[in-house]
Amino acid sequence: MTRMNLRPASRRSLGQRHSSGALALAGIAAFSAFGLAGCASNPPSSSDTPARPSSSFTVPGLEKPAEVLVDRWGVPHMYAGTLYDAFVAQGFIAARDRLWQMDLWRKRGLGEMAKDFGPAWVDSDRAARAVLYRGDMYREWLAYGSDAKRVAEAFTAGVNAYVAQVRAQPALLPPEFALLGYQPAMWSPEDVVRIRHHGLTLNLTSEIDRARAFCAGGAGVKADWLRRELDPPVNPRVPQGLDPCTIPAAELRAAYLRATEPPQFTKANTRIASVVARVPGDVGDELAQQAPEGDPTGAYGSNNWVIAPKLTSTGRPILANDPHRAHGAPSLRYMAHLSAPGMDAIGAGEPFLPGLSIGHNGTIAFGLTRFYMDQEDLYVYQLNPRNANEYRYQGRWEPMVRVTERIAVKGESAPREVVNTFTRHGPVLLAEPGRQRAFALRAAWLEPGMAPYFGSMDYMRARNWDQFRAAMNRWGAPGENQVYADTGGNVGWIPGGLTPIRPNWDGLMPVPGDGRYEWSGFRNGDELPFEFNPARGYVVTANENNIPPDHPAAKKGVGYEWSDAARARRLKELFAAKVAAGSRFSIEDSERMQNDIVATPAQRVLKLLAGLRSDDAQTAAALRMLQGWDGTMDRDSAPAALYEVWSSKFLRPAVLKAGAGDAGAALAAPGDNTRMVLLLENPFGWVSNEQRDALLLKTLPAAMQELGARLGSDTASWKWGALHRAEFRHPLAGVVDPATRRKLDVGDWPMSGSSFTPMAATYRASDYKLTAGASFRMVLDVGNWDASRVVNAPGQSGNPDSPNYRDLAPLWLDGKYVPLVYSRSAVEKETLERIQLTPGK
Repeated sequence: MTRMNLRPASRRSLGQRHSSGALALAGIAAFSAFGLAGCASNPPSSSDTPARPSSSFTVPGLEKPAEVLVDRWGVPHMYAGTLYDAFVAQGFIAARDRLWQMDLWRKRGLGEMAKDFGPAWVDSDRAARAVLYRGDMYREWLAYGSDAKRVAEAFTAGVNAYVAQVRAQPALLPPEFALLGYQPAMWSPEDVVRIRHHGLTLNLTSEIDRARAFCAGGAGVKADWLRRELDPPVNPRVPQGLDPCTIPAAELRAAYLRATEPPQFTKANTRIASVVARVPGDVGDELAQQAPEGDPTGAYGSNNWVIAPKLTSTGRPILANDPHRAHGAPSLRYMAHLSAPGMDAIGAGEPFLPGLSIGHNGTIAFGLTRFYMDQEDLYVYQLNPRNANEYRYQGRWEPMVRVTERIAVKGESAPREVVNTFTRHGPVLLAEPGRQRAFALRAAWLEPGMAPYFGSMDYMRARNWDQFRAAMNRWGAPGENQVYADTGGNVGWIPGGLTPIRPNWDGLMPVPGDGRYEWSGFRNGDELPFEFNPARGYVVTANENNIPPDHPAAKKGVGYEWSDAARARRLKELFAAKVAAGSRFSIEDSERMQNDIVATPAQRVLKLLAGLRSDDAQTAAALRMLQGWDGTMDRDSAPAALYEVWSSKFLRPAVLKAGAGDAGAALAAPGDNTRMVLLLENPFGWVSNEQRDALLLKTLPAAMQELGARLGSDTASWKWGALHRAEFRHPLAGVVDPATRRKLDVGDWPMSGSSFTPMAATYRASDYKLTAGASFRMVLDVGNWDASRVVNAPGQSGNPDSPNYRDLAPLWLDGKYVPLVYSRSAVEKETLERIQLTPGK
């Protein structure tokens, strides 16, 4: 039977474990320029937190008065008189809580950063505008549903009502506006759907890296095998007509990221308007330049599952979801409760979008993970030597479309004019007229109806499986796995997303844009698998390739590059073991599984170490430490610290060199963890078993030496959490002074887990600090909704002065939750603040 080594539920409190963190928070509270509330290690009771004064606002766009009850965890429960008034209220209250975060998202997405931040942002603005939706808006609105436009209009009316309030009362402005010296913008409904950069874009950078590897010949083919697991197994081939050595990898990657990545504030591109002094040479410069290393898809994992009543202790379905994204302050997720005639939904979405993508509506429940379908391709063009604005297509020269963008720049009297060019396939990312070539992106997420997550407006109002499935068949981007449950006891799983049909290639490398490689349409949603009330009684997904091998979709090239399957493997082991034991699943079981910190890849490597010995004292000490360990990535564990430093910094690079040689290792770096473990278990003739064992042994001393240098010579005092630190960094952390940074950032705490545990805790290889994972966790007791549990770290608010900015982070760190109250009576018991919204002109 599989051992169920779940993260203990009875962890000591944060105050007992991390006294240095508590002292740091106390220091922050003393920062005179900005007041901060302290953090609690347990959910406060009604007597712990005083009620806040009631307030009222006049909100143009409302048809009838609305009431908002804000609970002690900062979740707004909005009670509106009409359906669309609920979305007006959502826009208003979301802006009240997250205005700077929302304004930054809009500004980055529309390419308007230079207007308020200066000339350093002009090129990223041009790139952002290249990936805006530019099609017909009539078709765009119809793609989502009959009332999509009206919902967006209501939401943005609410946002604009709050923006008008803060413009009239500058004291309401979040502090970031003062630091940067600008005012928030008004929104249009089209902004919500035209912006596409936040949709977890995937695959194009991997195409670039694969072409770069294949340019190196046989060593490069090996390097690519080590670089990225492909599932189902496939041998990539260089498309006819492509010379992989002509792909300018670094320039193309930079161009793609300029268009799609979140803004990176540095002291070179951002001037702080505040009078707060900056300290020369402070660590902000270093912070601003740090970025997560390796494959960015490591940050995009998630877990979800649904359990049928026959297997639960409640006799009702249980649905759990913990989507994983890059960590930061404020949280990416925003919880809300929308109650109006015809709708009563609660859960989480993103603050800049109407509706909810995760949660329940009193009848059905839903939760998402990424389904890694391939929605992107890179096209390579031959340019006309006589006219660099033309490219060869089907034997003739076809003109690109040139769009002149007028970009307002802070400090300049007139807008700058820049040009974006487009081929029939999409925006040109890079043009090299001197070499007579250009490169363009084709992306399914630029098609009509593909605004990321906006499609949740449809499924969040479904009342049964058939309606939910119909909504998911219309879902576009990003690719998703949705698990489902309803109060009738039904459970299900369905993936969704717009899948291109590539009739003559696999989508794994760039292709010539001359007409030989064209999408022939998109697959019908019904071509993807689904499950409804499966006999096993549960469904688990964790971004692995979960298309059954015998399903027709397995042979249709939906996607090959999935997340590492370690989380899925561990979770399925836990489920299978509990079912085999005849035990029923409780709400607490799902909480423990979301916080499970066992790494199955580590367990596989430990089996290879079991029989090894060494006469070298340092190597022998390392073996003793690891051979007595079970793969649990606890923050207090010395073996966990040794394993992570060894496997990520020394073992994996050594395996890459052994498998692909020195040159190939550079092309494969940082390497795929699954491929590393697989090669160690089955050397395939690339290395012998003896060479494998020698490699395992010779890489251990360097890890011991690094840990000694970082944590001291006493191995008994080593702890994984001394290296692996949880922090939620604010986007401005790298450009403000240390005192302001302490106010904006949240935490610096010892953290359990790794990239390959169900409680995903991806870290930066250079310093082991947390970069991504599940800031939001939810476990729903379907039908007994008030018993549901949730946590959103670091907190609900985006205002550093709010007690709800960081109050949930300590709970999240220790695997704890707060109630997701739903019934009016339960909400009333937890209400700390009442807000009245009245219609206005």
